[in-house]
Amino acid sequence: VQLQASGGGLVQAGGSLRLSCAASGRAFSSYGIGWFRQAPGKDREFVAAIRSDGSPYYANSVKGRFTISRDNARNTVYLQMNSLKPEDTAVYYCAADRYGSGGGFSDDYDSWGQGTQLTVSS
Repeated sequence: VQLQASGGGLVQAGGSLRLSCAASGRAFSSYGIGWFRQAPGKDREFVAAIRSDGSPYYANSVKGRFTISRDNARNTVYLQMNSLKPEDTAVYYCAADRYGSGGGFSDDYDSWGQGTQLTVSS
């Protein structure tokens, strides 16, 4: 599966933005899809994932502020981000797990999309 992330931009603290991860290829519904982010000078970190059964999983840092969802008919996963903070600033990547588990580690994923930049100003 090939992935393309989009929707990043510049937003003020407290604002909202929605990222999209569009997939091409077969059997999208069987994949777990995760979002990761990487800020300058920092390691890539897990943000959220949605398993093939639709169940979500969040990092503690975004729980209650971010919502992940999927539209299998459109082969797309969304990351709705609310109450954004400057520390959310990063390049956001989506990734696919062919086993559908959508875990919290980079090694759980087989395919990665290019990143989309989110900048949150204070």
